[in-house]
Order: sequence, then structure tokens, then C-alpha cells
Amino acid sequence: MEKVRIMPENHWNWSMPVPFSQGWKVGNLIFVGGQISADENSNTIGVGDIEVQTRNCFENIRKVLNEVGADMKDIVKLNTYYVFEGDESEATDFWEKMTKVRMEYIKEPGPVGTAIRISGFAFKDLLIEVEAIAVVGDSE
Repeated sequence: MEKVRIMPENHWNWSMPVPFSQGWKVGNLIFVGGQISADENSNTIGVGDIEVQTRNCFENIRKVLNEVGADMKDIVKLNTYYVFEGDESEATDFWEKMTKVRMEYIKEPGPVGTAIRISGFAFKDLLIEVEAIAVVGDSE
């Protein structure tokens, strides 16, 4: 079974050299590693803005998928991790803002999904990270 490493040009990168990949295509499966809202120098884009960060995460997912001829419609599984440290009375509004942006990228029938609230990421200004699994073509 063919394995193809996915590393789009001018994509965000880790703050130190690591052997991690942005994604892998294995047969007809595509695994997209956790995507964040950062530029190619690892600077957070949209500090404090969950909508901007969510949109950038999903654009980065699309960029990784497009490298191997796939797109958002091919996603079958999404894992979303997000940070919210505000007043609990504002938590639902925050989650709904994030989810409205996510729904701009997801069409019927949507993938299975999980959203997990966490206490933080490796880069302090990040509010969200999203990973995906996609399936393209027929089974091999």
C-alpha cells in the first residue's frame, strides 16, 4: 500500500525542527495532523478571535487535503480541541461562534465529530486545533 507524506509549501511549521508531518495519505485514507491558526513562522493568527482561528484551521485542513487531490467533502472524522477560559455564562456563545465557522466547511452529510474543551496548547495564544481523517476513491 502506497504511503504519501503531505507537507504543503508555505504552511505553518513547528517552532523547532521535528520529523512530524502535516498529513499522510495511506491508500485511500488521508490523515490530517492537528491544524492550528499560525503563519509559516509559527506566529498565531487571530489572537483572541475564535472565528478567525477556526477559519484558519479549516483552511489549513483544506490545503493539506488539496495536496493529494482531496477536499473537505471527503472528511469522515473531525477532532476539534478548543480553549475557553472566560466566564461560564459565555461558554455557549464561544462554542457557537466556533461551530458556525466549522459549518461553513462541512456539508450534508457531515462527518462524525468530537469537540473537546482543554486548558491550553503548546503555543499560548492558540484557541483551537483540528485534526481530520478523509477517505477518497474506492477501497483498495
